[in-house]
Amino acid sequence: MQASNLLFIIIALAVFGYFSGYGRSLRVAKPLGSISKLHSLPSYYAMQTAIWVALPALLLMAVWLLAADSITHAYIMRGFEQVTATSDYNLTLNRIINVASGALPGAGQSAEIVAAAEQLQQIGATQQWALTVLVLTLCSAGGLWSWQRIKADFRARAAVEGMLQKFLLMSASLAILTTLGIVLSVLFESIRFFSTVPITEFVFGTSWSPQTAIRVDQIGSSGSFGAVPLFTGTLLISAIAMVVAVPVGLMSAIYLAEYASPKFRRSAKPLLEILAGVPTVVYGFFAALTVAPLIRDLGSSFGLDVAAESALAAGSVMGIMIIPFISSLADDVITAVPQSMRDGSLAMGATQSETIRNVVIPAALPGIVGGILLAASRAIGETMIVVMAAGMAANLTANPLDAVTTVTVQIVTLLTGDQEFDSAKTLAAFALGLMLFIVTLGLNFLALRIVKKYREQYD
Repeated sequence: MQASNLLFIIIALAVFGYFSGYGRSLRVAKPLGSISKLHSLPSYYAMQTAIWVALPALLLMAVWLLAADSITHAYIMRGFEQVTATSDYNLTLNRIINVASGALPGAGQSAEIVAAAEQLQQIGATQQWALTVLVLTLCSAGGLWSWQRIKADFRARAAVEGMLQKFLLMSASLAILTTLGIVLSVLFESIRFFSTVPITEFVFGTSWSPQTAIRVDQIGSSGSFGAVPLFTGTLLISAIAMVVAVPVGLMSAIYLAEYASPKFRRSAKPLLEILAGVPTVVYGFFAALTVAPLIRDLGSSFGLDVAAESALAAGSVMGIMIIPFISSLADDVITAVPQSMRDGSLAMGATQSETIRNVVIPAALPGIVGGILLAASRAIGETMIVVMAAGMAANLTANPLDAVTTVTVQIVTLLTGDQEFDSAKTLAAFALGLMLFIVTLGLNFLALRIVKKYREQYD
């Protein structure tokens, strides 16, 4: 049975277990006079039964799906001991899997491949039946055991809340471990890259040309991995985007929160937030087909040399894209400022604009800075707009009219297509990701320090 079908069966059995446990709790309470004689409400007994129906089966299913394929593939490949290289091993294994699934015809393959594919089919069918039997057995056993535990003195609420607390702890731990795994994977691959390319060349080099040649005697066989042009392009486009987004987003938030009528606010706020739902590729088309030609024609009328793909075009459209991030968060934190602070300022003789400038904005500063940080992170991590409007030329320039590229664009470029993770060209993507992570973390730490400094004045 397919895993998806098996999952639906588990859910159906859990629902059946819920109502079965609920009914048994009512039957247990009936001779006692009322459900108040039970230790817990009937819903807790029902939830406890449903959890024990589904939880063991889901854990078994998750472990099975994670480990079964690896074990099966290792067992199948035991007959191909002559295949030692990683690329040949993966190629042979993929061929066996494709023949077994029918994606490749077995007529043109070797006898070993066909035999291994047939064995893989047999093992897969056996695994599906074994998983089905084990899952149904666990569901039945867990439900029956939990159903028999339903008694008047059974502490079902404590059991259910304890399991939910452990589930929440596991969820939080999973998020932390996932983040740690991402950081460590990027770090280890970056160390491999820096063992080939000196870190000083990467951080301070001014030439970026990672297109290494296949043979040593070819031109450019060593490559050039100076990332300064990428960092400069990222900061330039992000700065342009923030120059566009911060004033517009903050001013619109102030108007909607303090000056606009409730009717206008109800209409304008959703319309403004629609910008956040527009796909980035649409912004990229808009930047490449409308904004970039407009800037180029406007610059030519003033005698300026504007590139067909410029940082100004990409940054301007990116700024429009992140306006809702600043506006929505700033509007929420400004609205959350206590009305008593406004009333006190107005009672002292301050005007509405003075109240906003001297009372409301300082009180809402932590939230406003948080919105700006979110928008800055969105700008730094954007890729599609830069590809379509700013190009992929790694130029070291501070001129917004020139074509530049960013770190994220180069990461995508380096990891596009079939890659072997044993060359400096591919490993450079992890080094770029590590530097981007370090810079972002440093900016966030600095911003939190600034927010804390101003926040202490209004605690």
